[in-house]
Amino acid sequence: MGSNTTEAHPIIANRMKKAVKAGLKIIVIDPRKIDMVKVAHRHLQINVGSDIALINAFIRVILKEGLYNPEFIEQFTIDFDKLAKQVEPYTPEAAAAITGLKAEDIIATAREYANSSGSMIAYTLGITEHHCGVNNVFDIANLALLTGNIGKEGTGIMPLRGQNNVQGAGDMGCLPNQLAGAMSLANEEFRARYEKVWKVELNPQAGDTQTRTFDRLEMGELKALYIIGENPLLADVNMNHTKKLFEKLDLLIVQDIFMTETAKMADVVLPARSWGEVDGTYTNTDRRIQRVRKAIDAHPNTKEDWEILCDLSTMMGYSMHYHNSEEIWDEVRKLAWEMYGGISYERLEKEYSIHYPCPDESHPGTFIMHQRFHTEQPMEKKSPFVPVDYTEPLELPDAEYPFTLTTGRRYESYNTHTQTRHYAAGVKVKQTEETVDIHPEDAAVLGITNGDIVQVRSRRGELEVKVKVTEQVVPGLVFMSFHWSETPTNVLTLNEYDPISGTAEYKACAVAISRV
Repeated sequence: MGSNTTEAHPIIANRMKKAVKAGLKIIVIDPRKIDMVKVAHRHLQINVGSDIALINAFIRVILKEGLYNPEFIEQFTIDFDKLAKQVEPYTPEAAAAITGLKAEDIIATAREYANSSGSMIAYTLGITEHHCGVNNVFDIANLALLTGNIGKEGTGIMPLRGQNNVQGAGDMGCLPNQLAGAMSLANEEFRARYEKVWKVELNPQAGDTQTRTFDRLEMGELKALYIIGENPLLADVNMNHTKKLFEKLDLLIVQDIFMTETAKMADVVLPARSWGEVDGTYTNTDRRIQRVRKAIDAHPNTKEDWEILCDLSTMMGYSMHYHNSEEIWDEVRKLAWEMYGGISYERLEKEYSIHYPCPDESHPGTFIMHQRFHTEQPMEKKSPFVPVDYTEPLELPDAEYPFTLTTGRRYESYNTHTQTRHYAAGVKVKQTEETVDIHPEDAAVLGITNGDIVQVRSRRGELEVKVKVTEQVVPGLVFMSFHWSETPTNVLTLNEYDPISGTAEYKACAVAISRV
């Protein structure tokens, strides 16, 4: 669901395709006819933002046809009655009207998911980058929990991470509500461990999300911003608004390896080192920790990120001195031993990779999470169902802006193209510039053909871009990525956010298109 796996996660996609040959049945749920459809058993080409209506209909079919295990529900879950009541209005016919699908396809998919010996749901930003992204994830969890597709091999929920170490970055304290080691900041016992070793008193209040930080910039509460390894000017919604916020700052510091669009606005740029110039660990999308080893010597006027942070901290009055990344990792292992206690550099050298949680060196690592759901022992804390309701996208097409724009990634480009636009001689690149992907029927009405230049305009901004006529999208839907600074797609996107996660609604906004 909401995953252009082939282009955004090609290695995982290759494994999925290989598994199809061995009997895996893939159902693609996506508004576009993405490449993964070629190997799919079924493609549910839903209307953008209608995921909850679809999932609630799946749940209703499963309930009405008794395709769940009442004993499992009784033993491991709570709030089942609330879920049943919430999904009652979502008949297959009602969901079909919202999603644009056929009721019989909704029914068939629900049956196949519930009846298989093991079903997994893989999702990415097509689920989370909505104003209701957290509710989308809750509903995916409802579906998995209802059918017992969790805690055993070949089942579960797999959020495919967008970058190679984004899971590790969150686990090491980049999330505002966690300490390094994926430990809750709100937990007094955890905080006490860190305070004892670091000899400081930690603020128990969770930090701000990026969304909340930008709100405080707009209100004038924050005057300085320190950005590490991010290019928000190009990556964030409503680019013109973000630029104005940065221009208001007294101080903008950027720590990066290239002069990004954001770095060009900075008062101070701190040159860091790339993945090939450092030692450390990565945590990938399935909690697998691996070693990263320095491949080449870095430029002498650069430092590793942790060195820069330690130097700054020391200058500001709190002495931080480590000799290498292993010393930092060993501190994390000591403080968050439940997660990482058994994962030493020495062991990673021998075993290549280990899945956390791994509390001690005799522990093999946790290959499958949530196995407690398939034991005879009663659970101390049962898992609640979280019933949610469908809400339509916040900006729908109208007479003035008749198209829905959805955004995503393209195969060869990585995020804001910072690291992938510097191609070596001889490297063949399929797509070297941005396009707006539009259906042939819409192109015919507008009088445009492949390669024409059009203006795409929203209520927030406008840009010119080349047309790509394709049946990957349906009539009324257009697609663009956000990789090229020459075509900054996020001047168009909507600055509305999920109230819980702070994630922006990148996946749906209204635009107008006219030939230049």
